[in-house]
Amino acid sequence: MAEMSDSNLDKPTIIQQAIASSCGAIITSLFVTPLDVIKTRLQAQSNPFSKGKCFVYCNGLMDHICVCDNGDSKAWYKKPGHFKGTLDAFVKIIQIEGIKSLWSGLPPTLIMALPTTVIYFTCYDQLSEALKSRLGKDDEHIPVLAGSLSRFGSVTVVSPLELIRTRMQYRKLSYNQLYTCVSSKVAADGWLSLWRGWSSTVLRDVPFSAMYWYNYERFKKMMCKEVGVHEPTFLIAFTSGAASGSVAAVITLPFDVVKTHMQTELWERETLKIPQRDCTSTWAVMRKIVAKNGITGLFAGIIPRLFKVAPACAIMISTYEYGKSFFSHLNEEMNQRP
Repeated sequence: MAEMSDSNLDKPTIIQQAIASSCGAIITSLFVTPLDVIKTRLQAQSNPFSKGKCFVYCNGLMDHICVCDNGDSKAWYKKPGHFKGTLDAFVKIIQIEGIKSLWSGLPPTLIMALPTTVIYFTCYDQLSEALKSRLGKDDEHIPVLAGSLSRFGSVTVVSPLELIRTRMQYRKLSYNQLYTCVSSKVAADGWLSLWRGWSSTVLRDVPFSAMYWYNYERFKKMMCKEVGVHEPTFLIAFTSGAASGSVAAVITLPFDVVKTHMQTELWERETLKIPQRDCTSTWAVMRKIVAKNGITGLFAGIIPRLFKVAPACAIMISTYEYGKSFFSHLNEEMNQRP
């Protein structure tokens, strides 16, 4: 019994879990953002973004809708360049614009991505511990339940903030103007209008999280057993994260395609002042995509999604596990001191 209470004392606290997930979020963003900056710049070069046009920008942690502003602006995604491909763009951006340009657009998206990641990962760990004490530590339903609930919570919290952030970024509103804008929207369409696009995000992110954590815990346990270690090494967490992220990304891709379609269409209508039509459901959008492009239309962009999701999942989870391991050993040392 004494051993059990000691091991509980050694476990990272909520604050330590939050610090570990914050470090993971920052490191993931630093590695993954350049890939999306280059992708966006290549897209803008081949098909210039017109005013009011939307595109999805990702920092490896979450997607953000960016609304293109006036043609005379010096926005990072509209900088001139003649790139022959990804590697050529990477080299030329560093040579001509400096290495900082590879992280263009990161600060405003990180402001939201950091708290979301902290909520998501700390909630997952806290829920896992609570469910283990009720269902037993080897119950296979725990990662599915904890992953689904923690993602559902973080998506629900962030959804209105994403809507407000995009509006503020596009129209360059002051906080007073933003308050007036949001309150008039709530008065006209009700509080639920702040969660527009929430259902398509939940349909993608909750199944993704359930599959991701279920596979991650299984791969981790399997590899730890194979290597003969009790807790995952950095390499085990990295490999398990990449594999489970890839599986979840492929299975949930149709919902990702639908979500992107719905969000970009919504913002293009808002910014171009196109009258709002009846709210289109996720299933209606899915049927429209299938009718236009066939079933393969729902799996469009599978390779870019894998290239983005696999390294992001691998870096995030391995950094997070390393951080938790660091704090566990630190707590152990502190508890052993006389």
